[in-house]
Amino acid sequence: MRKRLIALLQHPFAPLLPWGGIAIGLFVALIFVQSIGLADLQAKRQRVEAEWETVRQSLVHHREARNAAKDLTQVWALLPGERDFGPLALGISDEAKREGVVLPALSYKTEPTTVAHTTKGLLQGSMSGRYEDLRRFIHDLETADELLFIEDLELNRAGSLQNAALTFNIKIATYLRADHEKRNIQEIIH
Repeated sequence: MRKRLIALLQHPFAPLLPWGGIAIGLFVALIFVQSIGLADLQAKRQRVEAEWETVRQSLVHHREARNAAKDLTQVWALLPGERDFGPLALGISDEAKREGVVLPALSYKTEPTTVAHTTKGLLQGSMSGRYEDLRRFIHDLETADELLFIEDLELNRAGSLQNAALTFNIKIATYLRADHEKRNIQEIIH
């Protein structure tokens, strides 16, 4: 064995053998450190990244919920109360008179909705007047502070073409918030 070792050390590549042994040793040490030390650090890093992503998503959802609650509060403030529905119909009739629109019989009723603590208020009837007055009245309804929707507007063809007055059937809807209790916005959301 000794002769074999001496013969091996006499070859021209013999000075590279110690360096090759060091390289192999370092490679083994690298694999050992990677498998033992870095694998644990990688797993810990992945776990921390997953937790960070979860917390970030939670924060985003929390901000979206807060913004939605703020938006809902603004919409809720626009809704008239149930006890304000009668005066709202009277106000619409008064506005029609100011604009020169005849609104003889405006009937109103309420319907339940699928949204908690709200009902749908419907105002319907016929209105007649000159085109300019009707257009101004409808514009005033659409730009009112209350949340009003014109659900249906149907022209009646009963009049003659020479008559300047037009007659429409109109259906106006709004949503009413329940007045019997003062509810917190958080109760309404959940």
